[in-house]
Amino acid sequence: MSAKTISIIILTALLTAFLFLNSDEVPFNFIVANDVQVSKLIVIGVCIIVGFIIGFVVGRPRKTVSSYDDEIEKHQPVSNKKELSDEDRDYIS
Repeated sequence: MSAKTISIIILTALLTAFLFLNSDEVPFNFIVANDVQVSKLIVIGVCIIVGFIIGFVVGRPRKTVSSYDDEIEKHQPVSNKKELSDEDRDYIS
């Protein structure tokens, strides 16, 4: 196994142990309701998932559009792809 795989397994095990050690219920204030009894496990798990999704969306590379490629194509002569050189015709024959 690679070091990356081992570190992912260790971090996952530590995260799982942390979540299960914090499974008691706590009062949680939502915007609509006050003092709802929710397990810490659910609150921390939802926060981890939301944080992962936000980090993934923000951290992914953006698609870049380069006009430099268009300029190169504009200045090159248009070649007809149907035309073959004599060398190519001899090779195919």
